[in-house]
Amino acid sequence: MSEKKLVFVVDDDAFILNLVQKRLDGDEMSIVTFSYGEECLEQLSRNPELVILDYLFYKKDEEVMGGMEIFTRIREYNEDIPVIMLSGQDKGDVVLELARKGIVDYVIKDESLIDNLLIAVEDVFPKID
Repeated sequence: MSEKKLVFVVDDDAFILNLVQKRLDGDEMSIVTFSYGEECLEQLSRNPELVILDYLFYKKDEEVMGGMEIFTRIREYNEDIPVIMLSGQDKGDVVLELARKGIVDYVIKDESLIDNLLIAVEDVFPKID
């Protein structure tokens, strides 16, 4: 059996973190969750094989990095780590900018979030028969 793929999930919404972890954690993937990008960046030495990253972060009374800045830092650390961006917004200009910068996929946080995320993850880790 092949080794589990290490996947980081970064989102300040505990519901989303829990949902994604429940659906993806299993035989093929080991999911590590973070509420903020700074925590994820501190753990990059663990060499995740995929980062699922929220676009917008909010922390009461504290400045935190946005998804774009976190993505840039991940790229600076290792440009080969694929990143799937999650967002509650579907602004075309944001999607285009992210695509130009090299994200693997952009998944909208709506009722199809998990289905679309599973498709995006499968694109990164194709099933080998």
